[in-house]
Amino acid sequence: MKQTEWDKPVPRSRLRLWFGFRYYEGRRYLKWAFGGIRFASVSAAPLPYECFAHRTPLFRKLKDVDMYLQYNKVVNLKLAIGKINYMTLRPGETFSYWRAIGKPTKRRGYLEGMVLENGSFKPGTGGGLCQLSNLIYWMTAHTPLTVVERHRHGFDVFPDADRTQPFGSGATCYYNYVDLMIRNDTDRVFQLALAVTDSDLVGAWLSDKPCDCRYEVYEKEHLMRHEYWGGYTRHNLLFRKVYDMAGNEVGDEYLAENHALMMYSPFLPETASVPQE
Repeated sequence: MKQTEWDKPVPRSRLRLWFGFRYYEGRRYLKWAFGGIRFASVSAAPLPYECFAHRTPLFRKLKDVDMYLQYNKVVNLKLAIGKINYMTLRPGETFSYWRAIGKPTKRRGYLEGMVLENGSFKPGTGGGLCQLSNLIYWMTAHTPLTVVERHRHGFDVFPDADRTQPFGSGATCYYNYVDLMIRNDTDRVFQLALAVTDSDLVGAWLSDKPCDCRYEVYEKEHLMRHEYWGGYTRHNLLFRKVYDMAGNEVGDEYLAENHALMMYSPFLPETASVPQE
């Protein structure tokens, strides 16, 4: 991966941001209406075979983040899941995260959750829905479904404590044009199953036929770098190995490239001492 220096991020004026949001929102509505896309729909009953399942904790101890935002996030996740649980992709159909969920507004019952913005966080209506898009993207990477649109997180906000997946293995979302879109290019039917338990967000991709392969996602060329203007950036490439059901490797596929501005220093000072037990 060829590395280039990152320029220091330049803040945009509120007016420029407002016009930018309206412009891209309008373009996305036109794409949904006139883009010739066959969109997936919700079915009433689950399909019989599980292709891949995953779960993520609902609550984390985060510095300077009020817990009420995480409790509100759970409400938001339940509302969103109510729109996309058992979303079924038949051959040739596409799932659009935001088209299916709709705009998360107070009128529709969404509460203030944690919203990431420019490397920081703030309360925002519908906050926390990125946990759902992250989960769906990670699960999709373990299926033969095609990710048509995915946006990487531009900021690495929290250190790697308790991280169980490679850096950059999620998908950020912002209504409506920072979307996650997944297309079924196979001859099988796939279905998204989701739930919220007391402690976890739980999901699975189901299918009408048994799985004929499994996937292992891994990273290459991981790099943290101190930029000339003082900040830190992080980079990697995501790949996945494909195995048949007998355990034989049958493929090694590129998934995505990630670049993020780190909001913490990844290196200990040279004078730091090692704590004694």
